Amino acid sequence: MATFRYPNEQDHLPLILLVPGGPLRDGHWMKRWAQWSEHCRVLELGMWDEPHRNTWVNKLNLAIRRADRPVVIVTDDIAALALAWWVEFESVGAENPVLGAITVNPPNMDLPGADPRLSRFGACPRQPLPFTSFVVSDLDASVAQQRSVIRLAKDWGASPVCDDTRGDWASGWMMLQTVLGLVPAGAMTPRWTQDENLAVREALRQWAGI
Repeated sequence: MATFRYPNEQDHLPLILLVPGGPLRDGHWMKRWAQWSEHCRVLELGMWDEPHRNTWVNKLNLAIRRADRPVVIVTDDIAALALAWWVEFESVGAENPVLGAITVNPPNMDLPGADPRLSRFGACPRQPLPFTSFVVSDLDASVAQQRSVIRLAKDWGASPVCDDTRGDWASGWMMLQTVLGLVPAGAMTPRWTQDENLAVREALRQWAGI
C-alpha cells in the first residue's frame, strides 16, 4: 500500500488530471478545460482500440506520483477503469493524493460483451472509492446505460449524475469546483434525466434505498 504525504499540502494547488478514453477531438470539453486552467493536464493513455490494463494503470499511477501535489482525476469513457484498477492495485486508502474524481460516460459494465475493450480489463472493481466522486451519464444515454451508471455509482459510493456533456460542459466545471471544495456541495443540484422514464426512476428509488 502506497503512502503519500506532502510537507505543505495546504500550499499546493491540486492538479486536475484529465484522462480521456480515446483520442480527443477538437472541441471536446477536456481540451477546453485544459485551456481554461494551467492546473489542468491531459493524460493520454494510448492504445485506444486495444487497451492494456496494467499499462494504463501504471501510466496513471506514474502521473499521480509525479504530480507532487494533491490530484483530482477526471475520466471519460473507458478510462474510468484505469482509475478503478489503480485503486484496486495500489490498495488506496483514506491517505492518498487523490482529492476526488469525476468519471464521465463509463461503459456499461453490466454488458461487457457490448464493448470488446472491456474484456481486456477483467471484472470491474466495485469497492467504494476512498475519495469524493461523481459518476456522470449523458442525457442522451440509453436507459440501460443510465441504470448501469446508477449501479456503478452505488458500488463506488459516488453520486450519480446525468447531464448534457456536450461543448464546454460548464456544469461539469462547476462540479469540479465542488470536488476541489471551492463551492459548497449544496450549490450544485445535478439532475438525473429530462424525461419521466419509469425504469430510471425505479432504479434511482432502489439506489436510494427508499
